[in-house]
Amino acid sequence: MTGQLEGRVAIVTGGGDGIGAGVARAFAAEGAKVVVAELDATKGQAVADEIGGSFVRTDVGRRDQVEAMVAHALDEHGSVDVLVNNAWGRATVSRVEHKTDENIDHGLDVGFRGPLWAMQAAFPHMKAAGWGRVINMVSLNGINAHMGTLEYNAAKEALRALTRTAAREWAPTGIVVNAIAPGAKSAAYHRVMAENPALAAAVDGQNPMGRVGDPLADIAPVAVFLASEGARYVTGNTIFADGGGHINGVAWAPELPD
Repeated sequence: MTGQLEGRVAIVTGGGDGIGAGVARAFAAEGAKVVVAELDATKGQAVADEIGGSFVRTDVGRRDQVEAMVAHALDEHGSVDVLVNNAWGRATVSRVEHKTDENIDHGLDVGFRGPLWAMQAAFPHMKAAGWGRVINMVSLNGINAHMGTLEYNAAKEALRALTRTAAREWAPTGIVVNAIAPGAKSAAYHRVMAENPALAAAVDGQNPMGRVGDPLADIAPVAVFLASEGARYVTGNTIFADGGGHINGVAWAPELPD
């Protein structure tokens, strides 16, 4: 490793598993002080202990806990330099006509409002420092309108709009804001594929590289770059770290009951 993030303080939401854990491990390896924000205390604490970071139990669907997460980073480390909005809750795989208000509210609270609250809480500290990196994890599900996951798709596309808007407004401050659309075997991926085993083979087979990515080896290095000094002139972008899956789209057609 090259120490690209030496001395930086990074918050990673959903840092106890999947892509979040991969990013947290990579950031720590590059010298960052990492705050692992995670709803599952067992998983979050385990990753924090492994990388020498700190853990704060966080439900990103609750504004008070999101603000407490940022306050924890400031209390523990004195700054917030990098914010990775990665956490996700649950998605009910069902058709549009069966989605409930509870489904949609959960998706928007966790996938859109939570990142917004975190960005709002971190912004004054990044602005005062004249330096900041925000990385929002979005999804091809929303971009390609994959079946069955309306609340997830809608939240992730709203998050892309937030990414671009904040990038434009915050450009003069030294804060850059970007999104990653990952194709990786995340915790959410494993949950969906367990319910649709035939879909897993189809998704692997239709990826141009023949596989779905690894959170640590394939996604985390992109996040490291976007968190680094090297990304100082990169803002408002969606980076597709997906083995080329976005080029023609990847099959995502689970069996959905009428």
